[in-house]
Amino acid sequence: MDWHTRKVLGGRISNTLVADFCAAALNEAIQKFGFFKIMNTDQGSQFMSCVRTDRQRRSAVRTSMDGKGRFLDKIFVE
Repeated sequence: MDWHTRKVLGGRISNTLVADFCAAALNEAIQKFGFFKIMNTDQGSQFMSCVRTDRQRRSAVRTSMDGKGRFLDKIFVE
């Protein structure tokens, strides 16, 4: 979600903790809107593995990680 426009850039829903859906959502957002400066995520295992994908490492996308249990850090999404 773009915090400025509150527009969803890419998304997936899963009932497991597999990281593939997270990588797919990231790839969808990059394909639609190009590379962005910062990706904000929480500390869930699926997000931790996703932020280390080759695609993000090759880009200039920085990761901003929320604190443990800090649901207010992403208030528009939560």
